[in-house]
Amino acid sequence: MNLQTDIDLQPYNTLAVPARGAYYAEVTEREQLPELLRFARDEALPLLVLGGGSNIVLERDFPGLVLHIRLTGKTLLTEDRHHYWLKVAAGENWHELVQFTLEHGYWGLENLSLIPGSVGAAPIQNIGAYGVELKDVFERLEAVDVASGELVEFNADECAFGYRDSLFKRGGRDRYIIVSVTLRLLRQPHLKVTYPSLREALQSIPVEALTPKDVGRAVCTVRQSKLPDPMTIPNVGSFFKNPLVGLDQFMELQMRHPGLVSYPIDARHVKLAAGWLIERAGWKGVQRGSVAVHSEQALVLTNPGRASGAEVLALAEEIRHSIAAEYGVDLEAEPRVYP
Repeated sequence: MNLQTDIDLQPYNTLAVPARGAYYAEVTEREQLPELLRFARDEALPLLVLGGGSNIVLERDFPGLVLHIRLTGKTLLTEDRHHYWLKVAAGENWHELVQFTLEHGYWGLENLSLIPGSVGAAPIQNIGAYGVELKDVFERLEAVDVASGELVEFNADECAFGYRDSLFKRGGRDRYIIVSVTLRLLRQPHLKVTYPSLREALQSIPVEALTPKDVGRAVCTVRQSKLPDPMTIPNVGSFFKNPLVGLDQFMELQMRHPGLVSYPIDARHVKLAAGWLIERAGWKGVQRGSVAVHSEQALVLTNPGRASGAEVLALAEEIRHSIAAEYGVDLEAEPRVYP
């Protein structure tokens, strides 16, 4: 099983919090999983399934088995006049996959450029950016059932995707380990460049001349201008989800706070920009000990001093209480917290 004990987990989480794992195994073949899962059951160990480590907060040492998914490989399964179906192993780096598709003319992922993390984590979070979500290009995934060790398959409906949400964050949480994702990508580009920051980054290129590669490069430029590189300043990207509110609450907030940044969802719901709320509440650039709110993007909490997960969560809780008091809006953390 290639088990290690008392492993340092700081290099494996992009927030760089100091924590140790009681047991650790690197999974490079799917066939390793049943035996590792039996070991965890026999020893009554909790599981932590680790990909790129970009969406977790380790509050303290983890007393169980850390499974680091390192499965690799990309396979073009089939194609027709309109689509390519690409199967990708869960351990592949997401941004490197996006670059691969752009080089091979498989379109649809360009707006999702530079999102950190692994392919296996993408469906859990239903990652999204600049008007595109994973569910828009998703075909199916394979996962190993933690209880039985058997391979199971999920289509898009069965994944129950929502805004930064899926079955695997709710009823299926901790029940499955994703081992591959199959994407349905386009032969002909269908560009989505409606977000103001993206349009601004592309303004020098005539609309009729735009290509998916242009969009991908622009997305990288915009993201790099707002978000710190976790290799330089430890962070997990956006720490809070953009909250959804009812239309009545939105209209009341809009009257009280002119300039409120929002995005309509449907006839009854509006998504608010959490970063705008946090910045207007005075948190941008604030530091608490060794952790801070990023000076360029208030949605990002950073950990330059490599402080504990508990310190990061204490700052997050301060912000959450502040936003609830100021706006009557409840912020929900994006990363998963392992207490």
